[in-house]
Amino acid sequence: MATTVYKNKIIKLVDGTELEIVPLKIKYLREFMEAFEDVKTAKNDDEAIDFLVECVRITMKQYYPDINLTKSDVEDSLDMPTIYTVLDISAGIKINQKSEETVKDQATDSGSSWSELDLAKIESEVFLLGIWKDYRELEESLSMPELIATLSSRRELEYQEKKFLAAIQGVDLDAQSGESKGQKEWDDMKARVFSQGKAKDGNDILALQGQNARSAGFGIGYGLDYEDLTK
Repeated sequence: MATTVYKNKIIKLVDGTELEIVPLKIKYLREFMEAFEDVKTAKNDDEAIDFLVECVRITMKQYYPDINLTKSDVEDSLDMPTIYTVLDISAGIKINQKSEETVKDQATDSGSSWSELDLAKIESEVFLLGIWKDYRELEESLSMPELIATLSSRRELEYQEKKFLAAIQGVDLDAQSGESKGQKEWDDMKARVFSQGKAKDGNDILALQGQNARSAGFGIGYGLDYEDLTK
């Protein structure tokens, strides 16, 4: 079965225009999350939704760059279920219209995981691959799932090389290393990214998605089905 690093979805605007929604490139995710801070201070759901519409307007810079949409244009072009779909796929902001929880609480609970990432450190490590001329180009090229998948593969290759060299010297690197605190933090971070904030840590079954599922040999969408019963 073919595997993917992230989910995508085709949406339709009111005028029939089709757009492919994928996770935001880091360039736009930064702007999105800056605007998303206003949601956390919203006084009520109406105000929270207004701020979320602004977040969706920012996503259109990536998905619909030929048209400079205003917030009013977004409201006229997308119904609320579609707006929630865009928020989910683009940045992992999950809102269930049937939930009794407020829109503000749902949005802020699912969007908090991004702020916990040391993005500069992660980008610095990936930048060493020498593919991008500067950090701006890197952020224009990669989304968070792509960044984590790239870094994960790089670290795996480096570890396998160290493991091989150690084996030549008669050392079993796996037996001696164990799980360090740093490795656990890395696994937990990957789990949050690939599950779009759903997984609590690397041991959560929801962590087995995307690159994690491919590495493990099974997972959600890779021989394992998953149904969200909260929806």
